[in-house]
Amino acid sequence: MKFNTKTIHGGQGHDKAYGAVMPPIYQTSTYAQSTPGGHKGFEYSRTHNPTRQALEKSFASIENGNYGLAFASGLAAIDAVLKLLNPGDEVISTNDLYGGSYRLFTKVYEKFGIKFHFIGMENAGNIEQYITAKTKLIWVETPTNPMMNIIDIKACSDIAKKHSVLLAVDNTFATPYLQQPLDLGADIVMHSATKYLGGHSDVIMGALVVNDKDLAERLSFIQNASGAVPGPQDSFLVLRGIKTLHVRMQRHCENGEVIANYLNGHPKIEKVYWPGFTSHPNHNIAKTQMKDFGGMVSFVTKGNNYDEAIKIVEKLKVFTLAESLGGVESLAGHPASMTHASIPKEEREKTGVVDSLIRLSVGIEDVDDLISDLKQAIG
Repeated sequence: MKFNTKTIHGGQGHDKAYGAVMPPIYQTSTYAQSTPGGHKGFEYSRTHNPTRQALEKSFASIENGNYGLAFASGLAAIDAVLKLLNPGDEVISTNDLYGGSYRLFTKVYEKFGIKFHFIGMENAGNIEQYITAKTKLIWVETPTNPMMNIIDIKACSDIAKKHSVLLAVDNTFATPYLQQPLDLGADIVMHSATKYLGGHSDVIMGALVVNDKDLAERLSFIQNASGAVPGPQDSFLVLRGIKTLHVRMQRHCENGEVIANYLNGHPKIEKVYWPGFTSHPNHNIAKTQMKDFGGMVSFVTKGNNYDEAIKIVEKLKVFTLAESLGGVESLAGHPASMTHASIPKEEREKTGVVDSLIRLSVGIEDVDDLISDLKQAIG
């Protein structure tokens, strides 16, 4: 089954009770038992729910994985991965990553004795010098948030396997439409399903997908024991969103390319970050491991002027100034004061997240309207 078909049919079947084409919303917390322990596969909805199960099968299908798990948020999914670790373990992470991930790593898990190394991974060879006997996990984002850095997943996988270390890839920006990290050797794929998988800015959810049965069982135990699971209504919404992922991503990519090229030629813009440019670092790796280059674009105004950046995002009318990304509508954000405010200024600026950086999530509107909006806002 090819990807575009998997988004609609992958892991799915018609409802056995009445033949419903769409999985029903099983809005129930518990299930009747004929005798203690005698049930039809479901006993309590924190552990299993038919609507959530349908979604988890879809997650696995579109990522070419064997097991999918749904969580109440992307951060809850990351939290489950970190709960695989023990005090004294070490994690190697990219130094350009979502601020919420950085906050979880440093403010929550460091105090439990987990050590994190934040490094540039554009050259995957940099990773090996940080690996010790205590290293248990390599955490990768690609493209990174918000600098769109490209990391070679296959090269990271080779290093991880050489040292018997788990490799987890945050695939939120690319989605499985553009890249499938498990096929490139990753052990765990994570999504903030809030973003492109849901696609309509109306739900909060996270996802993990793995191939290994033992790893799936360990994560499933954590999912049930910790209880950070989504409800059936949210599961239904994300499952519905996945069914149009392929057509939405095609337009996100098309519009993203037009916007990136427009900004790149604008006299008031200093630098545009978009993996589709041949000048973008690791562009050739992006071409190899991605189907297209996505709808996320970041740019810096000339002079690195904070006030100028704020004026631009406040003047936008079709783009909405808001947190998040990946919805059908175009969004604009100011990472230094919004998504990445939890990262100290000195650390942010080392990776390029300067005060004038603006991040765009290019939606699926008519691209001419988006260009006109940017034109009037930037001047």
